[in-house]
Amino acid sequence: MTEAWLPREAEVVECVAETGDTHTLRLRLTDPARHDAYRFAPGQFNMLALHGIGEVPISIVSDIEDVRLFDHTVRAVGRVTRALVRLRPGDRLGVRGPFGRGWPLAEAEGRNLVVVTGGLGCAPAVSVIRHVLRRRERFGRLTILQGVKHSNDLLWRGQYEAWAREPDTQVLLAADVATPDWPWHRGLITELFEQIEDALAGSLAMMCGPEPMMVAAGRMLLERGMAGPDIYLSMERNMHCGIGQCGHCQLGPHFVCRDGPVFAWPAVASLLGIRGF
Repeated sequence: MTEAWLPREAEVVECVAETGDTHTLRLRLTDPARHDAYRFAPGQFNMLALHGIGEVPISIVSDIEDVRLFDHTVRAVGRVTRALVRLRPGDRLGVRGPFGRGWPLAEAEGRNLVVVTGGLGCAPAVSVIRHVLRRRERFGRLTILQGVKHSNDLLWRGQYEAWAREPDTQVLLAADVATPDWPWHRGLITELFEQIEDALAGSLAMMCGPEPMMVAAGRMLLERGMAGPDIYLSMERNMHCGIGQCGHCQLGPHFVCRDGPVFAWPAVASLLGIRGF
């Protein structure tokens, strides 16, 4: 329990500006023994802490084989995140984790996958995509759907273009509002479902993003033949402790930090969109 409460020191190895207010921090633990022993699963998160400023939960976006370094993509939206994006190589911060339950990748092997992400909340799914593409022979067809409000909000544009060139991979992108150079769909992400090339029955879906989007996408997947237990969602709540002790992230009978953040559709479908949950 003490280990879960105490941050370990990490050093910023690299800081990559994704957009004007969004940066990816590549970290390593400064204690060599702890660094070598560090493990995480796609879909888990760390609590990142800055002394005298605060602590926030941030998804791990790197693949588990990324030379023991781990990446966090941070958007400057509050006091702590604004300070995090100002960090530079050599700066130090505290790390607790990894916490939570990740994506069901063992169950996904041998099956077609549909990854649906919306807005700037796509980070939890990036580790899935990287995991699958590095182990391509273990999985079926990969379909990636990403929607943003404005085309300028799209993170990792170059990566999406590279992923679209991978074998057995379909990438569908949408923007509600787009600049003239936007080459993909203009409109809602749910309109992309008509372009999916394979039948959805028997596939497994992984979704993250705004809850209204996930509700609409989940219902469309069900209408198109996907089974409820095969739809997984990464939920976001106000997580403070990371281990289910403070109660801030309660979602009905669940604590998102401990029982999630990844849940199967039947476990949370009745709770989605309800104020107070």
